[in-house]
Amino acid sequence: QLQLVESGGGLVQAGGSLRLACAASGRTFGSYTMGWFRQAPGKEREFVAGISRSSASTYYANSVKGRFTISRDNAKNRVYLQMNSLKPEDTAVYYCAARPGILVITAEKEYDVWGQGTQVTVSS
Repeated sequence: QLQLVESGGGLVQAGGSLRLACAASGRTFGSYTMGWFRQAPGKEREFVAGISRSSASTYYANSVKGRFTISRDNAKNRVYLQMNSLKPEDTAVYYCAARPGILVITAEKEYDVWGQGTQVTVSS
């Protein structure tokens, strides 16, 4: 069973950057499509970005398009989220998630492995 651990969260000023990492255990990491989600206080968890197994396809929420970049390194069992030009509304707990399959899916229910989350706080 795949296990996921996020890191890289923290406090940053608006306009700054952070790079989140998600470390996966298990030899089948390359067979999973990966996604990043986030949940702000009082709000539902939402899709942020996703990447296919071979990195051939990526998909972003409109709110982060052009500012965030998702990538993965299958040799290292890692997926990353580079976040630039951060805004206070990006403040949330960010989760890494995995789903077996080819397609990048935005629906939370399609992901069956989740990390514990990492807090990102953007000050104005």
